[in-house]
Amino acid sequence: MKNLLSIALAGLALFAGCKSSESLSKQNAPLPAFDTEGHRGSRGLMPENTVPAMIKAIDLGVTTIEMDCHVTKDRQVVVTHDPHLNPLYARTPAGEDFTKEESKQYAIYQMNYDDVRRFDTGSKPYALYPRQQKMEAHIPLLSELIDSVQTYLKANNLPQVFYNIEIKSKEGKDNELHPEPATFAKLVVEVLEQKKITPWVIIQSFDMRALQELHRQQPHIRTSLLINNEQSVEENLRQLGFTPDVYSPHAKLVTKELVRQCHDRQIKVIPWTVNTAEGIAEMKALGVDGVISDYPDLFAQVQQ
Repeated sequence: MKNLLSIALAGLALFAGCKSSESLSKQNAPLPAFDTEGHRGSRGLMPENTVPAMIKAIDLGVTTIEMDCHVTKDRQVVVTHDPHLNPLYARTPAGEDFTKEESKQYAIYQMNYDDVRRFDTGSKPYALYPRQQKMEAHIPLLSELIDSVQTYLKANNLPQVFYNIEIKSKEGKDNELHPEPATFAKLVVEVLEQKKITPWVIIQSFDMRALQELHRQQPHIRTSLLINNEQSVEENLRQLGFTPDVYSPHAKLVTKELVRQCHDRQIKVIPWTVNTAEGIAEMKALGVDGVISDYPDLFAQVQQ
């Protein structure tokens, strides 16, 4: 009987230890006091949503690298903003330009990753961002980007950055331009868990379905609700159905009252996309908890 009791107690201790370890692995790292986020890495300075864009943002001292995700035909999670290859900055594998109409044949979700990767997304001059450094670049896998960032941080003894990852889905486009929300969320989470970075991740989306599905599957992963409508905070949260960690409105929508309403609910406010030092200072004066910018070099110009 004594031996049985000892075995039982040992089993309970082992179970408790496993539960404690599991709980620890799902603990989120505390967010920065003021979150400086490089939009698509550093879109104003480097080819957007590429590894070089993320490294540039890190070198400029951001606390978070922001990026967008789509899924390919062969179910690979890739880092890119648009559902199609974008003719504004992409060229075909043969080095040729293509039109907006022709881009319709290059839907990311209808292409295997090996074909997506062959497009150059960094060499073509991009008139909207004249300061953007030009170089050959490609759309990376999310897993590849994370590996590159984590390796760079370790090699240079730099602090861990956060990843703000947008699920690019839209109601009415399921199974045409992206998977259904449940599958999309699952594929993204699989990468994050494989890379063991979930404590430093925020998942954002305009598509409430994606956030709802993520919250159902993995409630410990932080979420951010992207907003570009004039509905009240209360109404947007009612439609979402749960309290996100971050409320991320277009900067034009930010007021002291909006910030107060979010803070009363323990929700951080991080607006997008603010591309002047004056604009960043204005957002800070309104009490926001961070700013997303195409030009992460601007953060140093604004007193922290």
